[in-house]
Amino acid sequence: MSYGLRRLRWLVLALLVALLSLVGPGGMGVVGGQPGLASSGPSHEIRGVWLTNIDSNVLFQSQVLQETMQTLADHHFNTVYPTVWNWGFTLFPSAIASQVIGYRQGLYPDVDEQGRNEALEATQGDRDMLKELLEMAHGQGLSVIPWFEFGLMAPANSRLALRHPDWLTQKQGALPQAQLYLEGHHSRVWLNPFHPQVQAFLLALIGELMANYDVDGLQLDDHFALPVEFGYDPFTVNLYRQEHGGKAPPTNPYDAEWTRWRANKMTQLMDKVFRVVKARRPRAILSLSPHPADTAYQDGLQDWPTWWRDGYVEELVIQAYRDSLQSFVALLQDPELRAARDHVPTGVGILTGLRHQPVPIALIQQQVQAARSMGYAGVSFFFYETIWRGRGDLNETRSATVRSLFTPPRPRPRA
Repeated sequence: MSYGLRRLRWLVLALLVALLSLVGPGGMGVVGGQPGLASSGPSHEIRGVWLTNIDSNVLFQSQVLQETMQTLADHHFNTVYPTVWNWGFTLFPSAIASQVIGYRQGLYPDVDEQGRNEALEATQGDRDMLKELLEMAHGQGLSVIPWFEFGLMAPANSRLALRHPDWLTQKQGALPQAQLYLEGHHSRVWLNPFHPQVQAFLLALIGELMANYDVDGLQLDDHFALPVEFGYDPFTVNLYRQEHGGKAPPTNPYDAEWTRWRANKMTQLMDKVFRVVKARRPRAILSLSPHPADTAYQDGLQDWPTWWRDGYVEELVIQAYRDSLQSFVALLQDPELRAARDHVPTGVGILTGLRHQPVPIALIQQQVQAARSMGYAGVSFFFYETIWRGRGDLNETRSATVRSLFTPPRPRPRA
């Protein structure tokens, strides 16, 4: 049965239960003289959380990881999205990364230097964090969908960027400035998604991950994209000329045809990713956590409505990071998002806080309830530690609120 049909069936059933509950004593709404025991809400729901190695220590020690999985299970989560590709390193031992980058993994980042924290590595050893997490999470009934957090982005001074400068794309202008993309105070570069060697590297990493680990899927996000001002590197310019009778790309990066050409190339890459995932692990799902459709396409050449319509995206978790309930609800009314919601499991990413920006638990609660009432397939929180702490909130209050939101337990939707 398709997800859309399951959802329609649930809506009809929920309406019937609600009507029968009005019958009173002796009706189906009362059991043994007590309020009806049939719980409200969908029978399946995404209850996820992202686990990162930036501003978070949850992945760095086995004991902490075990405690984390137990806490999530106790609060009736059912999905974890752990980062496995960040800061230009894998977070699992990778033969591909060793060959291409020179390091098997980089689990412990030195964020200020944009490199590896070798001192922490020395105390923890060469752990296989992902193997540990899979055993712990599956033992608690949690699905594990690894997350390529940096996507096509890398630190400007990363080993990957320095070893393979010909893999980088650029804006118009002179090098090296034309290759740089500022994210906060960090200088980034972007791998060229149209370059065959870049594609081969990414697909090999994904294939290795799928082949070696019993994962439940793979998640890409807004970094599996390309900022619209990029694409003026020699390789891409020559490729465009070959397909346009020698004509150079427009100087306006927002030109409609130039934007569509690059977005179509991104869709072709998404097709290849999907095929690699399914070839190695047919039951694994391909999940995507993008920005809203207009922003994703216009600013990042990411045409995700086409991706789910073509069958590549089997789960969507929209990044609805808004600081008010009104703006949050407005985002969820987007026609493209509502169209996706009726065909693939579509959840809502909720910001629970950043390092210096706590989010009140009352707002988190309102957003979860709004997403649920609007028919979305669940939520995922960014990120783990911030769920439990916030300015003005007691940790116990936040914990109790999350537990109440996720009671009773629910399994994930089936893609």
